Amino acid sequence: MQGTVTSHTPLRIAIIGQSAFAVDVFHRLRQHGHIVVGVFTIPDKGKREDPLAKVAQENDVPLFKIKAWRKAGKPLPEVLDTYKNVNADLNVLPYCSQFIPMEVINYPRMKTICYHPSLLPRHRGASSINWTLICGDKKAGLTIFWADDGLDTGPILLQEECEVLEDDTVDTLYKRFLYPVGVTAVARAVDLVADGNAPHEPQTEKGATYDPMLNKPELQKIDWTKTGLEIHNFIRGMDSVPGATCQIKLPGEENYQEVFLFGSSLWRKSKFEGTEIEIAGTNPGVIHEDGLSVTGSDGVMVNIKRVKIGGRMKPAALLNQVSKQVTVELTQEEKNQIESIRDIWESILNTEIEEDTDFFASGAGSMDVVRLVEEVKDLLKLEELENEDVFMAPTFAEFSLNVVVKSRGGDHKAEVEYRAIETEANGMKLKFPCQLFINGEFVDAENGKTIPTVNPTNEEVICHVQCASPKDVNKAVSAAKKAFESGEWSKISARERGQLLYRLADLMHQHREELATIESLDSGAVYTLALKTHVGMSIETWRYFAGWADKIQGSTIPVSHARPNKNLSFTKKEPIGVCGLITPWNYPLMMLSWKMAACLAAGNTVIIKPAQVCPLTALKFAELSVKAGIPPGVINVVPGTGSVTGQAIASHPHVRKLGFTGSTEIGQVIMKTCAESNLKKVSLELGGKSPLVIFSDCDLDKAVRLGMQSVFFNKGENCIAAGRLFVEENIHDEFVRRVVQETKKITIGDPLNRSTSHGPQNHLAHLKKLLEYVAIGVKEGAKLEYGGQRLNRPGYFLQPTIFSHVEDDMFIAKEESFGPIMVISKFNNGDIDGVLQRANATEYGLASGIFTRDLSKALRFAEKVEAGTVFVNTYNKTDVAAPFGGFKQSGFGKDLGQDALNEYLKTKCVTIEY
Repeated sequence: MQGTVTSHTPLRIAIIGQSAFAVDVFHRLRQHGHIVVGVFTIPDKGKREDPLAKVAQENDVPLFKIKAWRKAGKPLPEVLDTYKNVNADLNVLPYCSQFIPMEVINYPRMKTICYHPSLLPRHRGASSINWTLICGDKKAGLTIFWADDGLDTGPILLQEECEVLEDDTVDTLYKRFLYPVGVTAVARAVDLVADGNAPHEPQTEKGATYDPMLNKPELQKIDWTKTGLEIHNFIRGMDSVPGATCQIKLPGEENYQEVFLFGSSLWRKSKFEGTEIEIAGTNPGVIHEDGLSVTGSDGVMVNIKRVKIGGRMKPAALLNQVSKQVTVELTQEEKNQIESIRDIWESILNTEIEEDTDFFASGAGSMDVVRLVEEVKDLLKLEELENEDVFMAPTFAEFSLNVVVKSRGGDHKAEVEYRAIETEANGMKLKFPCQLFINGEFVDAENGKTIPTVNPTNEEVICHVQCASPKDVNKAVSAAKKAFESGEWSKISARERGQLLYRLADLMHQHREELATIESLDSGAVYTLALKTHVGMSIETWRYFAGWADKIQGSTIPVSHARPNKNLSFTKKEPIGVCGLITPWNYPLMMLSWKMAACLAAGNTVIIKPAQVCPLTALKFAELSVKAGIPPGVINVVPGTGSVTGQAIASHPHVRKLGFTGSTEIGQVIMKTCAESNLKKVSLELGGKSPLVIFSDCDLDKAVRLGMQSVFFNKGENCIAAGRLFVEENIHDEFVRRVVQETKKITIGDPLNRSTSHGPQNHLAHLKKLLEYVAIGVKEGAKLEYGGQRLNRPGYFLQPTIFSHVEDDMFIAKEESFGPIMVISKFNNGDIDGVLQRANATEYGLASGIFTRDLSKALRFAEKVEAGTVFVNTYNKTDVAAPFGGFKQSGFGKDLGQDALNEYLKTKCVTIEY
């Protein structure tokens, strides 16, 4: 026979039993050269056929489904005759729930052998694995014995044993040892019988126990007079069926409820916070973030991971919370996977599977759980899917959706819910959160404080957003730290991480019009620009860095050998850990994406404080991250003030990297705080006064058009905006005339109107600052060519403004406006050295530009100008693949491109001697 692994005389075997374990015994005996001449198993349960019956049919082995072997204590003649007709040499009972008459046991010439999952004579009976754990045995094992007329009392053929680990359960012990070693032991026992070498060691009654089957409620109750260790042993011995029970009164409830406890471990932490609950007959328990803690009579604490209440399984940490349903937007591939999972359910249960089909109510048992888990793992190539995942989600809809989330690398148990702000704008209904987003949930601030967010178009309050306190920041950092160190995010592969980021980008694309509308309402961005740039480039950024996730790698380095041995050195690029991000108000979603996409692609977790005045797209993004399957704790969004929330992030000892975009003054404070707290790594994108130099040999039409864009793009709220235009003398007047003429044509108005090209400034304080800036320019003698006034209408609208005749010592020549204010200075014809000196005479160095047809002049400018970005005959041309960042007091570090990844990675060198 193909696959035979031994050469002894084959035996004719009758297998009597059921379950997946019996199936593996069937295959193993055939591999060893034995002939299975008959399979005797239980009848179908409805349309559900036992796996052993199915495998017998597939292999053309005679199959008999026996409802009962005897009646009134005597074997049924017709059943006995059927059995005798297979003419077996040996009966093998790998797992059998029926009582087999002695007339069958003794009929074969070599009698009958049985598998039993304990070290006989200890723990005779049907619940032997449970009692092994309940009794606190140090060793577990299995016995193959010769069946007799007693209950698990026949002579021993062979035994195998293993150590019992502190947190072993029935499932772990069975999967780790009793199942795989048991299959091998049965096959080895049959080989010994075939060779005539099988022992017949009589069982001793010394130390023998017969333990009752744990199917009565009184046997499932926890005895709170026991020690902590004894309670732990009892709970794990009842895990996962039938479960250890107690009576619990939840907060706010009047009556006790029966609760089943699962997943116990000895609790060795001395300090933790939680909610007390009453437990009948013992001290109060405590619900905390890691489960439910209970106390033994000796004061030793036991932690519980899962509970079943009202017939539903849930995490013990959520015992006092209302169960929620998972809502995930599925890809077509995932929908196909769910249908494949449905096929597995149908093959196990042999019934039509509806969304509300309950696995256990349909007749499934513990062996079916094992089969379901293994088949789904094989189907989806999952590394982690446990029996408890079936118990926690017994209906098809719950289970299949949870499997999909797990395949994404997430571990979501509930849909994210929030107190929604609902409104209509731009011809669509909008719904977005207004709470903090911490550990995968939207929650209120600890102190209940809120901050208003105002629509700059009409000056009306959109909503009040929760304002994070230092305690809230600490919770968010703790969640991020846990996700990084031990959560699902820490376990998935880099490629799986990239797939999650791709999925997030796809969801952002699906919701792009909604995101752009929220961005327009909250920040005043013109909708068409928000759709193309604020949101469009954000999506591109996530897709770009999703592609990088599995391409981050170190290198091997040739080093000197320690002769006569050799050495190998290599580097690893590793994520830093918990990263803090503080982003500005000019591009709320895009600045989040520029920093966070690289941060997550590198494998970090993050806490972000969006701008105080426009946090809404960041919160909507958080909602989408849940739908994408990003695990809890990976992304945390904490709106708030810079002085409180931002400071708490910058000074937190568990934040290892901080990325900031904002003013130079605040950047200096942040850098100092990061140094004094824990010397955290910092990247800063700060202020700018970017020079744009326009030579007379340029394409003047293009220079006028792009010169205007360099200043007025995004109503001037642009970090790389051309803060000062240097125009060569012989085209200066014509350039000024043209830009004034074209600026008058700019359509100012409602940013949601498709014809609008210039919207309101972001917030009132900024508008006032710009009006002061204009006043200073006029006072110092610069010529106001156009604009400079607030529009006489609701909203924070400022006329695009043009100054000429700006001298180098003027305030507006040196300081950034961060608004739609063009500052024009003249330079002498042909004086490239002079204009370069003037362009570099600033503490800023973010961006720069030049318009000229002379390539040599352009390259010389690019070489000499002190700026992180140089535009030649273009401006504002950024791309997700091109690094972005400045010099001098414009900061250091890069966003975008491969360089950005290095901001969120650390290099480790490993040297091996061999």
